[in-house]
Amino acid sequence: MKPEVNFAMDVQADRNSGGRSVSRDAVIELIELLYFGYRDFTSDPDVLLLDFGFGRAHHRVVHFVGRNPGISVAELLEILRITKQSLARVLKELVDRGIIEQRSGNTDRRRRLLYLTPDGVSLHARLMQPQIERVQSAIKHAGGDAAPVFQQILYGLIDEQERDRVEKVVRP
Repeated sequence: MKPEVNFAMDVQADRNSGGRSVSRDAVIELIELLYFGYRDFTSDPDVLLLDFGFGRAHHRVVHFVGRNPGISVAELLEILRITKQSLARVLKELVDRGIIEQRSGNTDRRRRLLYLTPDGVSLHARLMQPQIERVQSAIKHAGGDAAPVFQQILYGLIDEQERDRVEKVVRP
């Protein structure tokens, strides 16, 4: 059942910008929907991760290594914005379980580059599939032309000084 979404009454003229603005209550509703959407978006992979004794940190590492084969530990730290200690613990578990392998860099042997193993590629695909289906369903539900607007909103949530860097990550 499609919930009735109508922000028309909450949209007001914004005299300062010459455009339109959304009321505070409508924005709070969107924030709450974002929380619930994220909860359900992560729920399917969370169930799969339980079989491995992994959590969301493991999922994020598998995802970004899978999308960026050969990513360095330093680059991964920059993307995830977690401490070296946190990454080291998660990475050790993923390496020990045969999900990720580390290789030395060609030019700098001290540089550790990360790759998914065949088991890691399989896990990554299994984790992505329900999320792909959920997002595709949501876009279809909203109308196919909603995807660019959704993309603009998500980019708008990212700190402005980070948007170019994030775009390079999501569009390698």
